[in-house]
Amino acid sequence: MMTTASRFAPPSRLLLGPGPSDVHPRVLDALSQPLVGHLDPAFLGLMDELKRRLRAVFRTENELTFAVSGTGSAGMEACLVNLLEEGDEAVVMVNGEFGRRMTDIVARCRAQPRPYEVPWGRAVEPADVEKALSQAKRPKIVALVHAETSTGAESPVAEIAPIVARSGALFVLDTVTSLGGCPVEIDAWKVDACYSGTQKCLSCPPGLAPVTFGARAREAIRDRRSKVQSWYLDVTMIEKYWGAERVYHHTAPISMSYALAEALRLVEEEGLSARFARHRRNHLSLAAGLEAFGFRFVVEPARRLWMLNSVFLPTLAPGQDEAGLRRRLLDEFGIEVGGGLGEFKGKIWRVGLMGESSRREKVLRLLSALEKVLPDAGVAVRPGSALAAAEQCA
Repeated sequence: MMTTASRFAPPSRLLLGPGPSDVHPRVLDALSQPLVGHLDPAFLGLMDELKRRLRAVFRTENELTFAVSGTGSAGMEACLVNLLEEGDEAVVMVNGEFGRRMTDIVARCRAQPRPYEVPWGRAVEPADVEKALSQAKRPKIVALVHAETSTGAESPVAEIAPIVARSGALFVLDTVTSLGGCPVEIDAWKVDACYSGTQKCLSCPPGLAPVTFGARAREAIRDRRSKVQSWYLDVTMIEKYWGAERVYHHTAPISMSYALAEALRLVEEEGLSARFARHRRNHLSLAAGLEAFGFRFVVEPARRLWMLNSVFLPTLAPGQDEAGLRRRLLDEFGIEVGGGLGEFKGKIWRVGLMGESSRREKVLRLLSALEKVLPDAGVAVRPGSALAAAEQCA
């Protein structure tokens, strides 16, 4: 006799890893609303709302601003495959895992990647971009990760943008971790193409990738010699669905669009300046608490992300490791923090304070849990010291 499988019941978690982040109850409620068709007039109206709200958070007037049906990696790929053709030269600034991914996609476009490697844990500085461009011939694009999720470093885009502009190359920017958590100024920085993700500082489930294309990028796409290699991500077709023509291209993720619209309403209600201040304030509190326990930050203070805190652990007793500590936090306290990627695998933690996860009470909850688990791993802890340090910065 067949038995009916029980419905999946997810455990309660505090999401303090590199993504996804916690989601506001209003966003979860939006996900449960009844479906309509992807060409229903009501849904087309929601698409227009999404474009308007995304332009506001990107700080741009770009008409071609929409949400790619896919995660942030789909946004990355959408920007690169639409702008690059075989033989094009692309300078990619690489200071972590996601710069490396961009380099891989450039090669898959049969373009010529010119990666410029910066040590992991360091931001890309203007001098790095100057040197990378001096080694290139005639780059079509310069690609940069604003907030490198694998290391916790924020590169100074406002200082780098004029250098890219003087080169004549198109400027492609990754804001997957930064959008909604710290200033992103697409028009002021003269960024030609930019992508992000919904699951980090926008505090929406993963599944959509906000993108925006400026006038120069759209002209480059129109002037292509060949078709875009990806049918699904071909902006020349997708823009007809998101634009006035409403030409069917693919079935949009209806429920995720509801959720993103609600998440963006929450951003608007809070206000970008207040949201940025909240992320900075909670980062400073967390940093003070972690340093009181003996954690050391990977990135220098001036280039640290507020949303993603990468830290080396205190010295642990023999037989103890960072993965075991993370598992204890998850099993005993329901708290998720992230481990390292690439060169930092097994060496660091990545603690996310993004969107709804960036709350004072959540910072204190993590520090309280660490006060209980660290002594068992051989770390000397003075009771209350980390919480007191965090409170002083609140």
